Amino acid sequence: MLRQHYALNNQNRIVRLEMRYRYFALTGKRLESLESILSFGQIAALRFASDEELEALLKKTIDEQLSADAIKKAIVNWQPDYMRV
Repeated sequence: MLRQHYALNNQNRIVRLEMRYRYFALTGKRLESLESILSFGQIAALRFASDEELEALLKKTIDEQLSADAIKKAIVNWQPDYMRV
């Protein structure tokens, strides 16, 4: 059980790093300044958005305080993650 807990925590850290890199690659801006106002659930939901819609959906998430479920429903071009344990 403890090993699974560590694995999930590592995956969550990797998701954050992945989103930081992706946001920077797309916008040239750092995501860290916005992370303090986003929950991990929101960040995890945003990673399913396509590159084309990520920045606008992130802004909408912050402006309207969208839940993770609302973010997922707002995604038009879903990018699945088949590598999550």
